Amino acid sequence: MRILYGVQATGNGHITRARVLLPALQAAGAEVDMLFSGRPAERLFNMEGFGDYRVCRGLTFVTEAGRVKRWQTLCRNSLWQFGRDLKRLDLSGYDLVLSDFEPLTAWAARRQQVPSVGVAHQYAFHYPVPGTGRVPWLKPAISLFAPVDQPVGLHWQPFDAPILPPMIEPLAAKPEDDGHILVYLPFESLDEVRYGLLPFQGRRFRIYCGVVDQPRQEGPLTLLPFSREDFRRDLHRCHGVIANAGFGLCSEALQAGKKLLIKPLRHQVEQQSNAVVLAQMGRAEVMHRLDAGRVDPWLQAPVAPPIYWPDVAGHLARWLVAGRVSSLSELAEVLWQERVAGKPARV
Repeated sequence: MRILYGVQATGNGHITRARVLLPALQAAGAEVDMLFSGRPAERLFNMEGFGDYRVCRGLTFVTEAGRVKRWQTLCRNSLWQFGRDLKRLDLSGYDLVLSDFEPLTAWAARRQQVPSVGVAHQYAFHYPVPGTGRVPWLKPAISLFAPVDQPVGLHWQPFDAPILPPMIEPLAAKPEDDGHILVYLPFESLDEVRYGLLPFQGRRFRIYCGVVDQPRQEGPLTLLPFSREDFRRDLHRCHGVIANAGFGLCSEALQAGKKLLIKPLRHQVEQQSNAVVLAQMGRAEVMHRLDAGRVDPWLQAPVAPPIYWPDVAGHLARWLVAGRVSSLSELAEVLWQERVAGKPARV
């Protein structure tokens, strides 16, 4: 099977998921070509594992000070360039298009009548998920942005729907706790982050941001450049995580048993819903603005036990390469059985 795998590169969560699914697809016997969109090529990092990938402009959203800027998003996205890239993208020779909420490959598959499967957290919102009841346009918007023949959603709970558990890299070793707090708030003002955390002189905060090329110390704060390897090491060793409510990082934190303090992006329905779900699960404290008064009690709170996530990538890759002969509901049932059992299910 020859697959074109499109990945939305606006946030790192989609790329992190691709780092897990790509080798699983290759191990299942597929030949896979990668396409990334939504971020300039020069701003991508640690991409060696994707081989000779392509980068297109695609579509993305603009953020400022922790909120999605709707007008700027509309103005900065070029539908003309998108249409031009769409016409140039030739899918002849591909058996399947796989889209991680990447619109160019999804629309090209629709236009050229190539079978398509979407694998992303966003596709879970085809079903009733907490925090989305007042957003009737969400499902149509997802279908319009990256339409696929078979949407495969991922979430922390099944919600009585054929939704799969998170697809993340399994832990290589038991997590540690050296006391530091990992901070990843890429959509927030760094000055506001500094202001909110500098009062905690007795703590250590490791802040990953895009404004430094080398580590820089500022009192209890260590500013760090983006690095997937270093970030995973710090997540493995940290005491807790302060972040936006992105699905990928929160899934990794839950697996590692790290407590979460999250600030969902304003005007971003996915993150607002994620915050509702995590709060209902009792797995995160939620703040809607950077507030030192919310940080202090969270720092004193106990950690939570880790959550086991099954090998979603392996199961999904084999299901795709085998031609999806079983239903998505059957695949989901097997994976949630593994999740509950804390080990691979007997099928």
